[in-house]
Amino acid sequence: MILKPGAVRVLSAVSSKKRLMHELGGIAESVYGVDHSAAVEALQERESLGPTGVGHGVALPHARIDGLAEVVGALVLLETPIDFDSVDRQPVDLAFALFAPRDAGVEHLKALALVSRTLRDPSVCAKLRSNTNPATLYTIVTEAQAAQAA
Repeated sequence: MILKPGAVRVLSAVSSKKRLMHELGGIAESVYGVDHSAAVEALQERESLGPTGVGHGVALPHARIDGLAEVVGALVLLETPIDFDSVDRQPVDLAFALFAPRDAGVEHLKALALVSRTLRDPSVCAKLRSNTNPATLYTIVTEAQAAQAA
């Protein structure tokens, strides 16, 4: 499983894409032991290639980082949506970040595809948006991903 319960957060004080990247870097550090600066830098570097806001209020920032053993993730629900330069120009309130080992090939792509499929489901997003308990959010996402993977 790419997501640990501790990597799910509800954030009220994020006002920009840059702040969100710093929060995601902090989660990666506290939950997975990833260097905060390296995580933030890698996310911003990837974002500079093109926004990872996929539409309908969802962003899938992702980065490859040296020293990681496996693909890991962080899910964030923002109480106040932020501008993310998304393809549909809608503000983002759900972000699922993926951090992959530098040399992760197909595993990184499989994880990205799974998360993307899960968060493309309007009913999953509606459930996530109507809950503010991180444990509930974790359950919703992991159950939806298990169903997607089946």
